This record gives sequence, C-alpha cells and structure tokens, in this order.
Amino acid sequence: MKRPVPVVLAVVLILGLLLSACAPTTSSAATQPVASAEPTKAAEPVQPAEPAKPAEPTTAPVEPTAAPPAEAEGAGVMTISKEQQSAWVRNFNPLLPNQSQRFPTRAGIYEPLYVYNVMTGEYVPWLSTEYQWSADATKLTMITREGVKWSDGEPFTARDVAYTFNLLKEHKEFDTQAVWGFLTDVKALDDKTVEFSLNRPYTPGFIDLAYQPIVPEHIWKDVADPVKFTNENPVATGPFTEINVFQNQVYELGRNPNYWQAGKPYIKALRFPAYTSNDQANLALVNGEVDWAGNFIPDADNTYVAKNAGNHYWFPAVGGVVFLYLNTQKAPFDQADVRKAISQAINREQIVKVAMYDYTHPSDVTGMSDSGNMWKDQAALDAGDWTKFDVAKANEMLDAAGLKKGADGIRTLPDGTPLRYDLLVVTGWSDWVTTVEIMSRNLKEVGIDAPVKTMEFSAWFDAVKQGNYDMSIGWSTNIPMPFNVYRELMATETVKDIGTEAAVNWHRYGNADADQLLDELAAATDPAKQKEIVNQLQRVFVENAPAIPLFPGPSWGEYNDNRFVDWPNQDNPYAKLTPNDPPGELLVLTTVKPK
Repeated sequence: MKRPVPVVLAVVLILGLLLSACAPTTSSAATQPVASAEPTKAAEPVQPAEPAKPAEPTTAPVEPTAAPPAEAEGAGVMTISKEQQSAWVRNFNPLLPNQSQRFPTRAGIYEPLYVYNVMTGEYVPWLSTEYQWSADATKLTMITREGVKWSDGEPFTARDVAYTFNLLKEHKEFDTQAVWGFLTDVKALDDKTVEFSLNRPYTPGFIDLAYQPIVPEHIWKDVADPVKFTNENPVATGPFTEINVFQNQVYELGRNPNYWQAGKPYIKALRFPAYTSNDQANLALVNGEVDWAGNFIPDADNTYVAKNAGNHYWFPAVGGVVFLYLNTQKAPFDQADVRKAISQAINREQIVKVAMYDYTHPSDVTGMSDSGNMWKDQAALDAGDWTKFDVAKANEMLDAAGLKKGADGIRTLPDGTPLRYDLLVVTGWSDWVTTVEIMSRNLKEVGIDAPVKTMEFSAWFDAVKQGNYDMSIGWSTNIPMPFNVYRELMATETVKDIGTEAAVNWHRYGNADADQLLDELAAATDPAKQKEIVNQLQRVFVENAPAIPLFPGPSWGEYNDNRFVDWPNQDNPYAKLTPNDPPGELLVLTTVKPK
C-alpha cells in the first residue's frame, strides 16, 4: 500500500513556484524563457507552496534520440509489486483518476510536462523544456521538447498538449484537479508552443498543469467515449509502452521502440504479478522474487533485510498524512466537536508503535506532515489539543453533543439511531488494517460501534470517491505545500454530493473562510504574506477538524540489487524510491540498470 513521507522541503516550500513529484538525477543547467512566446518575463509568481522565486526550468538530463534505444547486453525483466489485486483489469487510460489504471500508466507509459524532484527540490523538464509566466501571471507559455515521438512513430507536438487539456474540459470526469476552474483557454500557438490562459493569477495551478499526462491527438480524436476507453494498447511517449503479456495474474510491459531519451530505458521489460495482499507481496519480496516495491513491511530489518543480502529498504518521511475520514455530509460527523471527540478517542501512540513499527510518529492538529514543519504556526498548534489521546475528554464532548449512551453502552443520535458505522480499509493493507482495528477498539470505549470492514481496493476506492461510506482510513496529498494540503481538505470547490465522484476531499467538507484564504494564497507572491495566510489556514483547520490526521505516512520503497543497480537510497537520494508517487517513478525507471 502507499504511504507518503515528509522531506526537507522547508526551504523549497517558502520560496516558490509549484510542482511536486520527482526528476531525473542528472544535473541540469538553467534555460532562459522562450522568446517566441513573448509574454513579459515576470519575476516568477511565488507558489504558495514552493520557492518564491523558482529557479528557471532546467534542461533535461538526456537528449532526445531519433532511434530506438539499443538492446543493452544482459538487460533483464524487472519484477514489480506496486498494488495488491486478486486479478488485473486491462486499463491503461491515463486520464482517469490515479489508481484507476494499471501502473505505470500515468508516468511510465505516458509522461507529464515537468517532474518535480522532492528529494532535490528541483524541477526537471520532461515533455516541456521551458516555461514562462506573463507579467500578471494570467498566461503561462510552455515550449515542448523537440524530437519526441509517440510509440507508433508519429511526432509529439504542442498540439497534443492543447488537445489533452481540452479533453479535460470536454469530459469533466478527467479534470480531477479542477484545472478548468482556473483555466479559460489552452491552445497551441505552433507545433512547439502551448499557451495556457487563466481567469486569475493562480500560480499554484502550475503543478497540476505540469503533471498532466499527455495523450496523442491522432489516436484519441477517434475514440467514441474517452471516459469508458480502457486503452488496452496504448500509444504514448514513455519508456515502457508495449504490452508484451496481459493475463489475469500477470502483465508485462516492453520498451518504447521510439523513446526520446537516448539509450534508455536500460531495463528490458517490467513484469507485474498479481498479489492479493501485503503479506503475499512481502513474502515474494523476502524471497527475492520482486525487484522493486512500495509496500509496508513490518519490522523490515529483521523480516526483510536479514533474509537476503540483496534486500534493501528506504522509508524517508516525505509523504502525506494518513487520515481518518468521516463523511461530513452525514450526522453526527457534520459537527466539529464530534469530530474532535472521535479524534481524542484515538490512541495514536499505540498505532505508531504497533501498526507502524515506529516508522513514523503521531500527527499534530495542523493536518500537515513533517515536510510542512517550516510552515507550522505555534499559535495554531497551541489552539487545539484534539489529536491528544484523552478518553475522558472525548466522552465529555460526545455527551455535550447530545449523543447519549444506551443500555448497551452505544451512543445514539437524538432520534435514537445508534452510532454504529463500518470503518473501511483495503483488504491486505496490513498496516492500515491494524491501525483501524486499534481505532475500532478505541471508539468502542467512547460508545461508538465501528466494526472494521475490509474491502478490495477497487470497491473501497469507489466507495470513498462516491461518498458511500461513513468512516474510512485514507491517504492525503503527497504535495508538501500548504495550498494543496488545505485545498484538498477544506475547499468548497472540491466538495461533491454523495453519489458524485470526488477526486479529493472524500470527507466532503467545505469552509468559506478557507476558500477566501486559499484565494489570497493563490495570488500572493511575497513570502511573508504567504506565511501569514498559511498561519490563518492552519487555525481554520484546527478550529474545525475537517478530517482527523493520524500520522505522517512514510514513503515506502524496497529494492533488491541482485539483478538491478543504481537505485535511489539514503546514500544516493536522487529521487524517492517509492513507486507510489507519480510522476516521480520516471526518475527511477530511466536510471536503474541491469547488474
């Protein structure tokens, strides 16, 4: 399963333009903004979650190649454990919400315009090599990389970029980051120049534009229903585009014969066996059958590393916070005091020790992970104690909310309905299963009956996106920027009615004060002003407890170096090791080599 973790982005965060993911490790030199686009070169608008004056985009680590990469001597097939499923469904549609398609569709088969390397704090050009904001930050011009071909040999151009974004406009299901909430137009000025027009200064939107997987117009223009399109034989620009094998229990991807990075990828093919649980996947890991994974491993030093000389792990704290989500469109979870009481009933210290093997620590009341430490406001931290374990106080607050205990010890709503709710978790995600088991016992102590309900990933994901649940554990954004964190937790624009799919904000909470502050933060370019606004956002979160933070999620990553080398690790942190944070895996897929 996936757990993001905080890295030292403190410096990067306060200064700049946005983007989050990963980037190739080769060094890059700054490039000047393209002159042909002709917008006034402004001091880059500061992204509320990154460097105030971003470094200019860097040149790509490798030059395009006109010929397919040569077959490296001894190239091997890499076995990967990325997601746990009982059987694979053949879907390579990169425009669907993340997790709906097979890995690595969004970043490995298809590619984005830019990749942000969390470990280095650098932007790496990918399908775009240069960008420039207009003076008023309402136009963004990008120059596409020359020499890139689609895997069928057709040229990639800026027109593919414009077409992709206009597909998102036409099919709202694809616009998971609500980019058309700030865009008014996307057009290709020529084959290499694409212009984004915004309805307001909105520098945080850069990351969403930069991360969008790009699809080929010449293929997708003939697709009758792009939303239902499973794209079984993708045509793309990424390093692995060929479907060598696809069966219920295994699929294998081969190299793109027209990949633009000369000589890459070094890996011959990617193989994905179906593992139904973390336990099954971890057994394969321990036995050396898996080369790369992003799984939770209990007591990794003893259960994994000690079993095989080639086994290694790296769990840097650079991910998002793991939350308990309460559906705030249902009573009594629509009451802030009830949410706070439930939070105080949870023993996070026990969860961290027993379920997480001390790989992390309990969350504080800001809802931000360690990557946001530089932003944390002491006044906000002091304003709330609802992440501290206090059963007596939790009971007092629930009593005060009018949720009285019945003869069986279970509380009821004023109409007599018992507080009895399924607590959802994905089958086989053993760390989260243990976490919710602890929470279930904790909640029973305060009169809430919350039995654990395990579900197959696809069923669970559909339930939380549609709002067809009461309580569920879940992840949050990996983007270590306050704007993104609080937008996904509190922005009214992200709230969907129950039964309507929500890409984020599964708890369905909106706050007018947060909306205003987010708008101010989006337009702010002064670091001091940004900090002031972020402080206020934290206080709104602390006051209202929209969702219940449990712990910062570690960024799970394991590898075996018996067959492949040049993995990222704490001694060579050129990227995050995890395969769970697109588009960052592109850095790994284009760097690792057969031994």
